[in-house]
Amino acid sequence: MRWIACELHTHTFHSDGRQSLLELASGASELGFECIALTDHNTMSGLAEREAAERETGMTVIPGMEWTTFYGHMVTVGLRQFVDWRQADIRGVGAGAAEVRRHGGVAGMAHPFRLGSPICTGCHWEFEVENWQDLDYIEVWSGMFAPIKVDNRRAFAFWTDRLNEGVRIAATSGRDWHEQSATDEPISVTYLGLEDETAPVAEEAVRSLRQGRAAVTLGPLVTLEAESGGLVYGIGAAIPAARSGQLRIRAAVDSTVRAGKWELSAPKFKLILTGSAGTVAEQMLQGPSGSVEAWSFTVPDRGLSWIRAELWGEVRGVRTMIAFTNAIYFD
Repeated sequence: MRWIACELHTHTFHSDGRQSLLELASGASELGFECIALTDHNTMSGLAEREAAERETGMTVIPGMEWTTFYGHMVTVGLRQFVDWRQADIRGVGAGAAEVRRHGGVAGMAHPFRLGSPICTGCHWEFEVENWQDLDYIEVWSGMFAPIKVDNRRAFAFWTDRLNEGVRIAATSGRDWHEQSATDEPISVTYLGLEDETAPVAEEAVRSLRQGRAAVTLGPLVTLEAESGGLVYGIGAAIPAARSGQLRIRAAVDSTVRAGKWELSAPKFKLILTGSAGTVAEQMLQGPSGSVEAWSFTVPDRGLSWIRAELWGEVRGVRTMIAFTNAIYFD
């Protein structure tokens, strides 16, 4: 499987950004990204520059739009055509998300716990979600140095609560990128796992996001596999109910990704496997080695409805989560 570095929340001067799509794509390429989703507020007009931007930079540009309303912002990615955001009222986000899906896209909550009015009108999520399966993902890390922000910690806990309720929904990061400005703040990346490497990257990336085949990080890529009944299941997959009682888990940390684009200074890290039953395994690691390292764990599968991997360490003197995978589920 090929994992690609994606930025799923961006803006140009077609809404409130201060950059062209070409400038955005060029900046993303310099940071080691392979694809971006253009998600201007309530418009897709910026995509008129898509072909030229892709040709000049080699960047894959996924069409999208951020539905920007008084009740919250919903990021839509992978649309084949414009879907009218004005249909969404406080109780109608599910119908809106369904319309997005009918046009090839996925829909997710953007920065759900960011301050709302009067600081940022509509930025705080107020939509009433009757069925959580109407949405495909939650943007749990938003902005720069995302994991240390209180609103992002709330979003991450909110996602975990949904998993514990039996909702199968993905988690992503989004820079909410508006301009080309120099920064030394840690940048989070959403990696999407492409199963069909012969398919168009944009289409396969959207399919991966829809299936929850994603991992988020400030640096190294963390991946997860589970072996049950002689079969291997990856991130986003569901393991059938008939199980042996023991589960073989393989977690890998790839420090070769986006080489030279990130730096973590702490000498030790902790890899944690956690799920609906709490923490099920831990492993202390040395700092990023510039290679791919893997560890295997045997854990009981009874009582588990989901499991994920988290990488914890110190960034700029702050003990924080550095990376996490999406879940593997259990039927």
